[in-house]
Amino acid sequence: MPRNASNPVRIAINGYGRIGRCFLRALYESPWRDEFEVVAINEPADLASIVYLTRFDSTHGRFPGQVDATADALLIDGRRIAVSHATTPEEVDWAALGIDLVVECSGRYASRAELQRFIDAGCPRLLLSHPANSGEDVDATVVFGINHDALRGNERIVSNASCTTNAVVPVLELLDRAFGVEHVILTTVHSVMNDQPLIDGYHHTDLRRTRSAMQSIIPVSTGLARGVERLLPRLAGRVQAKALRVPTTNVSAIDIALSLREAVDVAALNALLRGAAGSSHAGLLSYSEQPHASIDFNHEAYSAIVDGGQTRVGGPRMASLFIWFDNEWGFASRLVDVARHWRARWQPAG
Repeated sequence: MPRNASNPVRIAINGYGRIGRCFLRALYESPWRDEFEVVAINEPADLASIVYLTRFDSTHGRFPGQVDATADALLIDGRRIAVSHATTPEEVDWAALGIDLVVECSGRYASRAELQRFIDAGCPRLLLSHPANSGEDVDATVVFGINHDALRGNERIVSNASCTTNAVVPVLELLDRAFGVEHVILTTVHSVMNDQPLIDGYHHTDLRRTRSAMQSIIPVSTGLARGVERLLPRLAGRVQAKALRVPTTNVSAIDIALSLREAVDVAALNALLRGAAGSSHAGLLSYSEQPHASIDFNHEAYSAIVDGGQTRVGGPRMASLFIWFDNEWGFASRLVDVARHWRARWQPAG
């Protein structure tokens, strides 16, 4: 049964890597922290490493609370978080934890059959920090600010999409409604990720990803086009995407090249996005014309920041936009938003 609204949501985190740790920290830095209680973490790594990487983070700084440990738990400001080290969903007694929600941050499970294993093992609900293989593999894929109101509360498996989808979909949705998007090519310039080695080595079937992450700009495959079309199906067949990994540890960007139905100029494009940042998309979309570098947006909670100084128009219906986003902190912040919104609509898990 759904918990009383006055009780905090009891959360377990499965997979305590970059996003898992950012999600925990985003909860503690959120104005809604009292609405949630992280009661369990499942992560194969040893407890000493879990404690250390919670306390110290090279990208986001020291944890803002007191971090300690017992023999089998992480302590945050004295509150106990049970820690297990299982490698499969079935090894954890999720029901015994009395949880309301598992936030799946390992990224290892992407098909309906794989995700169902959590439900069968006692998880009442599952919120994914990745898109899953397809829309059919989850009950809903949510980009907060675009379709979160479609959640009805009886879903069991919900995806928070990807950091790039959360960044670009609000911008494309605004542009399509205002000017009509005929075609779009998205180029993601993304910070390094943990599927890349520091030095050349046997590592991945994608041969480019065998190369040193810190010495080159590396083109990689991306599912961003499919992710956009899943959220904005009216753009199906009109979206192409490519991705580059660059030697920075955090904060990424997307260069958006568009052909539009209506004639536009730089002033009209920027006015639309500046206005949305201050009204309909406040808190999700930001706008700036300052001479920024990527580091300016580290630990930034917006889904995207439009760099108005980089807006270009090449002909009456061709345009290019540039958006920044913290691929860790912005996405973790949206996980918090979706969990909070979904909780308000929960029905008995059945």
